[in-house]
Amino acid sequence: MKKIIIITACIAFFSLPVFSQITTAPNTAKPVNTVQPKIMVVPYTKTGEDIRTILEADLNKRIAVTKVKEAFDNRKFTTVDFSAKLKNAIDNNIFTSGAQSDIKTQIIQMSGADIYVVVEVPDMIVSSSGNAARLILTGYEVSTGNSLSNKVCESPKFFTNDFGALVSKALATTVDEFLNTMQIKFTDIVENGRSIEVDLKLTQGTKYKFSTEIAPDGLPLSDLIEAWMGENSFKNNYHIQGTTDVNMLFDDVRIPLKDANGRNYNPNQFALKLYMYLKSKQVNCEKDIKNGIIYITIK
Repeated sequence: MKKIIIITACIAFFSLPVFSQITTAPNTAKPVNTVQPKIMVVPYTKTGEDIRTILEADLNKRIAVTKVKEAFDNRKFTTVDFSAKLKNAIDNNIFTSGAQSDIKTQIIQMSGADIYVVVEVPDMIVSSSGNAARLILTGYEVSTGNSLSNKVCESPKFFTNDFGALVSKALATTVDEFLNTMQIKFTDIVENGRSIEVDLKLTQGTKYKFSTEIAPDGLPLSDLIEAWMGENSFKNNYHIQGTTDVNMLFDDVRIPLKDANGRNYNPNQFALKLYMYLKSKQVNCEKDIKNGIIYITIK
């Protein structure tokens, strides 16, 4: 069975500032472009909390989200204002569902951001030796939901109740490391594609098995699908975990960040191409996409 080994590019970072648009490789005068992601900072929400009002109700969360966005802005990243997107969505009656997870997902998907960073803000740490702020930062790729970077930031202790100042101190200790990790992984996505899973299954009662030969090619269905995957995955980068008569799982398929016209390319577009290919072979199927995983069910 063919396996394609994914080659991950190593990205070299040099002296600060590490987030410049152009870096120069050692011993060469030729500049190398580094594509930076567009980032949106969003507040962490617990089950049942209303994303539409949480920033208004909690000053510390509002301060923390603003300070994190400022930290990214100061390092020359392009950021998307979550509060502005939320207000615009409310003003234009975009939300059609009362489910909080749906609202948050809608804002993220319509933001135009490549990455969203969730900021969790525990209560201020108060002690006899001073007060401190702790933040939990987690960066996710918008299209797939894959985690790109995570960090716990904690400020030194000071005798102050200025939460904003404590948050700034907390970010100063770790935000560069957080962004470095995120930038490395995003650059790998640009160069090698984003990673998704493709899970193909058969429904009960179907006439097909993955070993069934498909006319007019006369090849087993599994071989047709794998050949298609090699032609359509980004730079022929994919890995197949295994195939049985009833299941076929690609646990790491790379798709491009942008299409040929420079527009965002997402898992649904890739799933649609596979769906249409199977239909062209007279193989009836349905598709679903959840959290970066494409599910194809052959009927």
